[in-house]
Order: sequence, then C-alpha cells, then structure tokens
Amino acid sequence: MSRLRLGVNIDHVATVRQARGGRFPDPVRAAKLAAEAGADGITAHLREDRRHISDDDIERLSREIALPLNLEMAATHEMLAVALKHRPHAACIVPEKREERTTEGGIDAAGQHNRLAPFVRALSEAGIRVSLFVEADRRQLDAAKALGAPVVELHTGAYCESTGAERDRHLRAIQECAAYGDSLALEIHAGHGLGFETVKPIAAIPPILELNIGHFLVGEAIFVGLEASIREMRRLMDEARPSRLRPGE
Repeated sequence: MSRLRLGVNIDHVATVRQARGGRFPDPVRAAKLAAEAGADGITAHLREDRRHISDDDIERLSREIALPLNLEMAATHEMLAVALKHRPHAACIVPEKREERTTEGGIDAAGQHNRLAPFVRALSEAGIRVSLFVEADRRQLDAAKALGAPVVELHTGAYCESTGAERDRHLRAIQECAAYGDSLALEIHAGHGLGFETVKPIAAIPPILELNIGHFLVGEAIFVGLEASIREMRRLMDEARPSRLRPGE
C-alpha cells in the first residue's frame, strides 16, 4: 500500500499575520518548517479578498520551497491568471463566497460543467494538475471525470463536524465515493476540518492518496509548535495506513 501524502495548508499562519498587518508570522517560513516536519506538499488558498494568503506569498512559495505547491483557487479569470503566471504543481478549484469564513462545501461540478470546463482546460494545458473540491457524491465524481479533471478532493467537513451515527454515515459516504472515484481512474484526495481525532478513519481508506490539512495544525501549533503538530499528524496517518513497500522501493 502506498504512503499517504500529507499536504499542509498554511493559510491560517497568514490569517494571524493579517490580524495585525506587517510581516509576521511568515507563511513561507511555515512552509519550510512543514517540509522539515514531513509534509509532502504545501497548500495555499489565494482568495479574492486576500484575507490571508497574499500574491507575494504565492510568488515566494513558488520560488523558495522545494515541495509541490497546491494552489486553491476559485474559478475566476483573476485566479486563473495567477495560476498561469506561477505554474504551481497543482490547482484545486474550490467554491468561494466573499462572506464565508472558510470553504463551506464542495463545488457543484455537476451543475457548473460549462462554467468550469474552460478553467480545467486552461490549467491542464499549462501542465498544472487540476483538482476539484467536491462533496462525497457520485454525480460530482462523474462530473469531474467528464470535465477532464484528473483529481478530486473529497470534502470531509461534515464528517468532522458530526458525531455518532451521523459521523458514521458521512464516513461510509466518503469510503464509497473514494472507491467509486478510483474505479473511474480519478486520483482521490480528502480534506477539510481533519484533526487528530478524526484523521485515522479517513487515512485508512485505501484509494485516498493525499490529505490536505491546515487549520487544525496551525491551531495545535500554538500549544506544541508547528513541527510537533505536523509530526503527530504524520504519525497518526502512518499508523492508520502503514506503507507496505517492497524491498528496494
């Protein structure tokens, strides 16, 4: 079984910086610490209102970090221009509303095929791996496949925010859709709201190849430091799904 990748989202390091202005704390420094702590990639969401990550952050991340950069972006011409300028490893198209505190759910790929198609095509033609952030719904995975997006990231927010039987129901939906997406030859990622308590059942789902986690890690870092926070998340992920590589791999 392949090693599950961890993408660390550094948005909320920038949120703390923006609360006061200035240059500190520096999200690029956080990205470098994440790399040292075992992250496999860095995720950053450049929002229309620049509430946390800035254009300068994206430029510096593109230039200064060795890990793959995953740019979360709305399907707008402004954000497409940013992506085409910096050519990140990946671009994850997410829904965005100016009034929301954080991304509140998956994008409706099934209902917005014609609007999304030009963005998926332009990013793909630029050599950027396109991901769609979607709910655990077979219709959305079918739509992602039809759009030509090679990757979907399943929204885990409802699973993380629920308890008991409701959480179990959300987990089954994620498991089922991960398997279904895999059968369509989509690469399956997952993320949103994951923490130490909730990560292991998601990490144990074999088709999921990458988790993107940010807010919890930055919050936990207040108490234990960013490196310790990431290392513990990495440990829990590996414990849930140990890598079984053959000798020499």
